[in-house]
Amino acid sequence: MNNTLLKLLRSVDTPTVCNAIEVAQGKRGFNAFTRGTMLCSAPDDPPVVGYAITAKIKAVEPPTEAPDVIRARRMAYYKMMAEAPKPGVAVIEDIDYPDAIGAFWGEVNTTIHKGFGLSGTLTNGVMRDLGDMAEGYPVIAGSIGPSHGFVHVKDLGNPVTIFGMTVKQGELIHADRHGAVVVPPEVVNHLTDAIRKMQDTEQLILGPARAAGFDFATFEAAWEAFEKSRT
Repeated sequence: MNNTLLKLLRSVDTPTVCNAIEVAQGKRGFNAFTRGTMLCSAPDDPPVVGYAITAKIKAVEPPTEAPDVIRARRMAYYKMMAEAPKPGVAVIEDIDYPDAIGAFWGEVNTTIHKGFGLSGTLTNGVMRDLGDMAEGYPVIAGSIGPSHGFVHVKDLGNPVTIFGMTVKQGELIHADRHGAVVVPPEVVNHLTDAIRKMQDTEQLILGPARAAGFDFATFEAAWEAFEKSRT
């Protein structure tokens, strides 16, 4: 992903990326996106864009492994986050979901991960410290809660599932207050043109609809031009 594409992806919302993927593929049916309503810690911030760094956590019950094993895995987790290719997105599955209680994401972890150079977090788990999270580090989460419970890291680098969307280590993620999408690798080189084409064709409808005197006849002509532009 070059800097031009990265800048463009950070300037558009996730629904736009979903539409652009379909434009690039030339068909509907793409389905690698989240289902249901997610919560964003900073809904007015630019979207989270980067390569997935995956892990799984658990918090409802205390860990059963030895403390030194738990600590070693936590340190391996942070090392992975620090050394993974950037831009990176922490994609964390809470395996207690839908009964997740442990807020792994708050002031401390957002500050650490931002310091490592990550763009943000996508999780089905819990976030807290909404007024104290690291500025410029959005978290798109499954819920909000007050406590970290017995939160501990269970798995590193393997595929995770977030709100019905499977994510593999290294896949390109785009996420914002609408949810998230995995960008198929085969469309990455076509995304810039697809986004710009989609934006241009939408103006064929949006321009007339926002102008004075918009009526059905104007809509019908605009829609015909819109349909032709998409074929």
